[in-house]
Amino acid sequence: MIRHNLPKNLWRSSSYSADNGGQCVEIQVIDEGDIAVGDSKDRPRGAFVFTPAAWSAFVTHIKKDAN
Repeated sequence: MIRHNLPKNLWRSSSYSADNGGQCVEIQVIDEGDIAVGDSKDRPRGAFVFTPAAWSAFVTHIKKDAN
């Protein structure tokens, strides 16, 4: 699902993001713990929203593939 008009002050960048002029992927926790993932340079396009279980599975998969 894509959501628009999320609060601007709740976005967080990864600690691994370099100081690249605000061009990074950001996340924020919304509603009942759902996770919104958006592009910092194009916030008006909205953000993908994951349930906590889907986000956990995604992060686990990414970490596994990174090793």
